[in-house]
Amino acid sequence: MNTQFKKGVLELCVLSLLKQGDKYGYELADTVGKQIDISEGTIYPLLKRLRAEGYFEVYLKESTSGPARKYYKLTQKGKDMQAHLAQEWQEFTKSVSTFIGGDGQ
Repeated sequence: MNTQFKKGVLELCVLSLLKQGDKYGYELADTVGKQIDISEGTIYPLLKRLRAEGYFEVYLKESTSGPARKYYKLTQKGKDMQAHLAQEWQEFTKSVSTFIGGDGQ
């Protein structure tokens, strides 16, 4: 997949995963990486930026398999941004589908 496509949708993917529930960094990287070919190192700078923008908060949770894990929890601002980006994505893919022969569904 084109690198520019990936960069454009990673924020939506991460926020959408967090909308489903709190996740730790490796879990996010692994889940996204199973669907979109990215390196683990791609996610962490994005998480840092999204946290700085107030889209989620971070907390530590003890792990039975090692040190405590840093979990990411979506804030209301993050939920609002996820909804906004999802709507934009739907409109964008519908528009693009008209050019490539799809019906936008």
